[in-house]
Amino acid sequence: MNDLITVRGLTRTYRAGQGALPVLRGVDLDLARGEMVAVVGDSGVGKSTLLHLLGALDRPDGGSYLFNGQEVLKGRPVDLASFRNRDIGFVFQSHNLLPEFNAVENVMIAGLIGRRPPGPTRKRAVEMLTDLGVGDRLTHFPAQLSGGEQQRVAIARALMTAGSLLLADEPTGNLDPGTAERVFQMLRSVQRTRHLSVIMATHNERLATACDRVLLLRDGVLVPATLHPAPRQEINAP
Repeated sequence: MNDLITVRGLTRTYRAGQGALPVLRGVDLDLARGEMVAVVGDSGVGKSTLLHLLGALDRPDGGSYLFNGQEVLKGRPVDLASFRNRDIGFVFQSHNLLPEFNAVENVMIAGLIGRRPPGPTRKRAVEMLTDLGVGDRLTHFPAQLSGGEQQRVAIARALMTAGSLLLADEPTGNLDPGTAERVFQMLRSVQRTRHLSVIMATHNERLATACDRVLLLRDGVLVPATLHPAPRQEINAP
């Protein structure tokens, strides 16, 4: 079986008072192992909603979601929590770093929550931060880091739990173009090295076309997208 994820007919409707807002109307998705897919679309079409469903942070109203051939949606809350901590890393646009912890502690937290031994967890956190170019900022707190450095720490934290799947919600949305390019290249390098499956929601068409496949979320469903961005200028990551 080559696919890590098989989704069929996924739906999600938000309700407020007497009204209803259908966001996902029947999403189908096949994600291969080791594949990096970009999801593009206008703001508010449901990209974040889709990632939250795939990350078991929310439940859909209908449809099926197979992960490694197992139905995710039938799991109890405790099973979903274990699934998230064991298999999935999540990179949020706003970093969501804990201000009272330094960089290496922010990365370690994900492993410690999963009851991994502190010593090996710290060693792995240091290695990942070093690989992402912030090995000299281990004891710096989020307020002492630039936006690009904070996002690299957030990516390292996500990789602590990304056993096979990384979900990235506008991971470069708050960064300047040069920093966004560098952060993406680092993410792409780690993805290839670890053979991770990645789904990245983004408005950046240049970065989207650097993924293996681009899908457009429109009218509540995913369709193949063909983008024609301006020529890319390769930027080597430090």
